[in-house]
Amino acid sequence: MRLEWLEDILAIGETGSFSGAAARRRLTQSAFSRRVQQIEDYVGVELFDRSHKPIRLQPTTLAQSEQILVLSSALRQLLVDLRRGERMTSNKVVVACQHSLTTVRLPKILQQLCAQREGLHVRLRSANLDECTGLLLSRQADVAIVYRLPDEASDFNADFLEVITIGADRFIPVFNTPLSQLSGSARQRPDIPYIAYPADVFFGKVMERKILPFLDAGAHHAQKVETALTLAAVEMAAAGIGVAWVPESLARARIAVGDLIDVSSELPACDLQVSAMRLQGSPSMAGTALWSQLLDQ
Repeated sequence: MRLEWLEDILAIGETGSFSGAAARRRLTQSAFSRRVQQIEDYVGVELFDRSHKPIRLQPTTLAQSEQILVLSSALRQLLVDLRRGERMTSNKVVVACQHSLTTVRLPKILQQLCAQREGLHVRLRSANLDECTGLLLSRQADVAIVYRLPDEASDFNADFLEVITIGADRFIPVFNTPLSQLSGSARQRPDIPYIAYPADVFFGKVMERKILPFLDAGAHHAQKVETALTLAAVEMAAAGIGVAWVPESLARARIAVGDLIDVSSELPACDLQVSAMRLQGSPSMAGTALWSQLLDQ
């Protein structure tokens, strides 16, 4: 039974004539009469009492009129929901992003995208590098935005991935006081406390490859805390717990107000690239819009 047929039956019951129902349904009377005949042929019984003027629903049809109304309303709502769902799907984009980038860089990108694409629905998945890559490869994310080391770009050169560089950053050491103010004995240089990252997260690997091997061998560097969260590392550096190596973009505001000091003149730092990745294939409309926005960064 089609939705239009249910609405035809209700229109006849409400108007009491085929001509009135045809006008309401925006059909010619002849076309409407043919459709009424088609409905009755499909059901196998006469639904209307044509001997009565105005035309009335047959008693059986009248008894089911309330159910017909409920079914008609439910089907109309179903169509609305399906169409809304299709619009939501075409306007939905899932972004996997490393934690520190979620805080600093992504809000501006999304602000620009939402201003250009009305009704956009973004689902943000904040995770470490490996998790972001996993979400992308399992098609649980449309785009991944991550840090990488400039000289390790080959890690992302898989044929099924499309990768673009959308920005640059620096991995710098920050502390709440100049290192010269750390106390030490007359004969020994002071201990330099620092915040470490777990070895299995991206910044832990950066520390292992680009920072720790280049520390002054004549100084003593003491690990105080280990955390996977760069935001926590920033706060601990500001509290004086230890030097934290963090993306410069993440610490810039705290450096500007004097809560943190960039001590990269005394301790090693390294460059970072900000990259966006997506799988080759047929991206969603919203995913394509986001990718175009990233290309303009």
